[in-house]
Amino acid sequence: MSGPDWLRLIVLSVLWGGSFFFCRCQRAPVLPPLTIVLARVGLAALVLAGVLPLIRVPWPKGWRVWAALAVMGFFNNVAPFTLFVVAQGQISSGLAPSILNATTPLWGVVVAHLATRDERLSWPKAPGVLAGFAGVAVMMGGAWGSGRTALAQAASSRALR
Repeated sequence: MSGPDWLRLIVLSVLWGGSFFFCRCQRAPVLPPLTIVLARVGLAALVLAGVLPLIRVPWPKGWRVWAALAVMGFFNNVAPFTLFVVAQGQISSGLAPSILNATTPLWGVVVAHLATRDERLSWPKAPGVLAGFAGVAVMMGGAWGSGRTALAQAASSRALR
């Protein structure tokens, strides 16, 4: 990898990893979850708004485009980030981002099977998905929870997202 590639990797690692750290710092309820999510999503929106003119990309036009962006923003950012912040108040910061969040692609395969006709869960894919979930279960070890902890684990594993 070149120097700029390493720099991009480091910056992305700090940005993505930093969000888990700051969510974890909020275990003592200083800020409500939605305030944390608003700060995270709002800061990202401001940065993106500043980058658009620099890369000469025009703002989206039309209320339908903005409505679609709002729906996508809610389901892809606000809802999952809120679930994650709430969940991280109940479970360890090592379990949340490193293990449970790793189930995202596995859930993607399951949801694609249920929601589309062209991305079916085929025989070659099924053992891979099962092995992935088994791997997460092994990594969790004795960390399986019950009650509120189980809900927090499901929220951070994107099972509810």
